[in-house]
Formats: sequence, structure tokens, C-alpha cells
Amino acid sequence: MGSRKHIRAEQRKEERKTQYTASLRNVPTSPRKMRIVADLVRGMDVEQALGVLQFTQKEPAKRLYKLLRSAIANWEVKNEGARIEDNQLYIKEIMVDGGRMLKRIQPAPQGRAHRIRKRSNHVTLILGNRIEKEEVPEVVEDKTAETK
Repeated sequence: MGSRKHIRAEQRKEERKTQYTASLRNVPTSPRKMRIVADLVRGMDVEQALGVLQFTQKEPAKRLYKLLRSAIANWEVKNEGARIEDNQLYIKEIMVDGGRMLKRIQPAPQGRAHRIRKRSNHVTLILGNRIEKEEVPEVVEDKTAETK
């Protein structure tokens, strides 16, 4: 592996340590219906989003509620002893992608058949922290000074 790829891989690994995610795979709901509920909570604080999801009447809201609880639990594992209220967690990203599709045949008039597509989706939720920790900037070596 080249040095640039190695450095970038190390950067991604460090970013993943401060990223708190949870994902839900093959949810038997169409992505369109799930996106309606996901758009309700995108960018909200965690406590407010839990309240919204708990009292939303749509069926995907129950699944997103459990997913958000799972993401909070993942945050608690990486930050032992820290309180959610002090860190101002919020939903940084929530992505709803299409999953596998079951294809069925429905009999139709005059000997024809209609195809029924039973859709599913994948949901990925990423939590962010509004209070950023202070980072120490790295010293970058100047290669132009070495060549002179």
C-alpha cells in the first residue's frame, strides 16, 4: 500500500473512533415510507428525536426509535461515564437506502399477470456531538525547504 493510502486509511480509522453509528438492515418497509419518518428527526437533538419518534403514529417510527436507542448505547460504550445531556448529541446523518426486493406475481384479468415488488430498506444512523473536543494540530513538514 502506498504512503498516501496508508495515511488516509489511518485518518479514517481515527475518525471512526469518534463516530457513533447504528444500522438496520432489510427492514420490510418501503424506503419511501421510511424516509418520511427519517426526515422528521434529521438534525434534531437526541432527546427531542426520541420524543418525536415515540409519539409518531407511523409504523417505521417504532423501528427508528429502537435504532436511535442502539446508536445512543454505542455512544455510551465509547464514552464511559459521560452524560448525554452534557455532550449535546444530535442526529448528524440518517440515510435510508433501498434493500432487497421480493418479486411476486399477481393474477390479472384476461390471462395476464402483474408483478408485485415487496420493497425493503437499509437505515444507517450517525450521531454527532455539538461540543467538539479540542484537537491538537499536527505539524506538517515542508518538503520545499528540504530540496533547497
